Amino acid sequence: MTNQLSPKIPSCTWSRPIGLGWDKPYTVRYASNIDDGPWHGMPLGGFGAGCIGRSSRGDFNLWHIDGGEHTFKNIPACQFSVFESNSTSSQAYALSTQAPDDGTLKAWQWYPTLPATQGTGNYHALYPRSWFVYENIFQAQLTCEQFSPIWAGNYQETSYPVAIFLWNAHNPTDAPITLSIMLTWQNMVGWFTNALKSPEVRVRDDGSPVYEYQPRWGESQGNYNQIVENPQQFGCVLGRVGSDALQEGDGTWCIATVKHPQVEVFHHSRWNPDGTGDEVWQSFAKDGSLPNYIDANPVAEGEQLGAAMATPAAGIALRFTLQPGETLEIPFVLAWDLPITEFAAGVDYYRRYTDFFDKSGNNAWAIASTALQEYQSWRSQIQAWQKPILDREDLPNWFKMALFNELYDLTSGGTLWSAASELDPIGQFAVLECLDYRWYESLDVRLYGSFALLMLFPELEKSVMRAFARAIPQSDDTPRIIGYYMTIKAESPIAVRKIAGATPHDLGAPNEHVWQKTNYTSYQDCNLWKDLGSDFVLQVYRDFLLTGADDVEFLADCWDAIVQTLDYLKTFDLDGDGIPENSGAPDQTFDDWRLQGVSAYCGGLWLAALESAIAISDILLTYQTGDTALAAQKSTYETWLQQSLPIYQEKLWNGQYYKLDSESGSDVVMADQLCGQFYARLLDLPDIVPSDRALSALKTVYEACFLKFCNGELGAANGVRPDGSPENPKATHPLEVWTGINFGLAAFLVQMGMKDEAFKLTQAVVQQIYDNGLQFRTPEAITADGTFRASTYLRAMAIWGIYLVIN
Repeated sequence: MTNQLSPKIPSCTWSRPIGLGWDKPYTVRYASNIDDGPWHGMPLGGFGAGCIGRSSRGDFNLWHIDGGEHTFKNIPACQFSVFESNSTSSQAYALSTQAPDDGTLKAWQWYPTLPATQGTGNYHALYPRSWFVYENIFQAQLTCEQFSPIWAGNYQETSYPVAIFLWNAHNPTDAPITLSIMLTWQNMVGWFTNALKSPEVRVRDDGSPVYEYQPRWGESQGNYNQIVENPQQFGCVLGRVGSDALQEGDGTWCIATVKHPQVEVFHHSRWNPDGTGDEVWQSFAKDGSLPNYIDANPVAEGEQLGAAMATPAAGIALRFTLQPGETLEIPFVLAWDLPITEFAAGVDYYRRYTDFFDKSGNNAWAIASTALQEYQSWRSQIQAWQKPILDREDLPNWFKMALFNELYDLTSGGTLWSAASELDPIGQFAVLECLDYRWYESLDVRLYGSFALLMLFPELEKSVMRAFARAIPQSDDTPRIIGYYMTIKAESPIAVRKIAGATPHDLGAPNEHVWQKTNYTSYQDCNLWKDLGSDFVLQVYRDFLLTGADDVEFLADCWDAIVQTLDYLKTFDLDGDGIPENSGAPDQTFDDWRLQGVSAYCGGLWLAALESAIAISDILLTYQTGDTALAAQKSTYETWLQQSLPIYQEKLWNGQYYKLDSESGSDVVMADQLCGQFYARLLDLPDIVPSDRALSALKTVYEACFLKFCNGELGAANGVRPDGSPENPKATHPLEVWTGINFGLAAFLVQMGMKDEAFKLTQAVVQQIYDNGLQFRTPEAITADGTFRASTYLRAMAIWGIYLVIN
């Protein structure tokens, strides 16, 4: 049976048969890293509002409700179910192929899986929309479209904590069909907060700082469910008896639907999700109804609580018949209002969406009601945003698929988006580096991964860079052990957390005070890094130039920090040749890879940053004529640049490509050796290397790191010898394929006229991710052994950099 009359699903979705597993999914490289397995689907929920995830087997299993924290667990009571009957038979299924493994809900029937040749339907995803198309089980044609109101340039609805489930039911037969669709949901108010208010930070076996997270899972005392309705809508609010002061985790959830003349709504406001589930399933499986049971009493200690609503998808009575050829569309909405994000104990922020409702925590019904009124408009806005890209015939479908689906990280990357303030009129924003390295907006990583935010939500992008500008003058003398040295079994130096003038690596972690306490990571001493200062200057100028080149106030806000960080970085030019040297420790984004002397990577970024600083000073001087300090600063950068440019060529060019560095003697071809040249061209600055040399280096990278490494099937390794062999077979970073670095390299290939090569490289990486169970948790790195490292990684959104340069 086909679903010809179901809603039109774009042809470029990521698609997977419902319930079909993976024979050999990628597995985690290091045991200390998170590996939830491949059952990940597109997340639902607004930026910074918390999100949930539903996999291609139909279970709700991802709970990023507490900002920056990760919980992966199927909650079987949170589920859609469908009842169907005709004149001769009836059937009912909960729409997950994954039955509970803890013995609960034994009364329920779970959605079957059939041989792959037949199948029971397909899951499709094109962020922020996804679809379940059910086939070969029901006589009716059923599709459920899921989405949240996220589209480019929208700074209001994109923050809402809401998910819409739009059901389309069609009767293709010549006989009547009765249908009922049920959404059940467990009351989880109070669960999503750390029971450990000041957890101890320790150094993990991979050298990263980590702390324990203990959600208050299952603590439901005082929770209650209450039926709510108005003339057009019907819902159930899941709340908790109020305490004196609202805390993180407090608030309300709501499930809701619309009233329809053909549809009768049934409800059951209190049943036990830890039991057999019979109190809802008995009546639902019999005739698609629920007993309309109401009990709004709060839960006693030790009890659990679920709520359910059943909506016949068509009908005028309980067993209404959907006539042959008839179609009906029914929206369900899930909303939550948990307004507070707590970092360290007592450090509370309100979420962005509270600017549009209020801060009471009682707005889940109001949010759901708004969604039921607006969902059609929201969906149209999403379609209008995506259409110009989806209609492009010069872009392959796999690229369009990955372009949108990689945006999942803006929802589920532990995202923070605070309420507006006078200083930050659209709030402050942040995304984690990844789930394993749980700190925000790592600057070296976002040099690549922030293209998506820049192109789609430029004001949020600028808010992040303003946070870095504010942090650069700050200092923090807290002493710390550097974790890297533990991993190589060497004595660790003690380093202070943050030196004034140094650009911080990150904007902090969810257990401290994000935006205020920066440089959370202690894997390396980031005060010694040679790329961060350049990364900051490049991103500031990029964000100005690519958002209309008219926000001079943004440049002015960042200028003092630019001066401080470039002055600081220049102190590492120990031989006075104009270019800061790498120290022989891993002191840049490839933080397991030792570079010595002038390096192609950091040196090139330095040159491009100087060009950017000169361009910024030119702009500011047109508004601040006669500013002698500014003019002097520009002159200094011109002097440094003039001195540095020939040194870079003399020390690194070997006639075919740029050497890794000037002192190690390595002949490794580094994939990302000319990131600085890519940025210079992107920003319409003068080339930092001659274009013929850039092209020669790029072709060498393509041959050695991609084609000669695993026959071009995996992507480009970070660094191999010219024949594709490893310099050190035991090395970590050089032999990994970094997804975001590959997308950045592909953008450089496009920029240099090698578009076919760029697409071959990009396609290899995309296929590894989306064919092998890494979808919606794209890692930093994959290896030839089928392992990955650091899932849900920020850098992979660099695929938007490819789209930028194609335009």
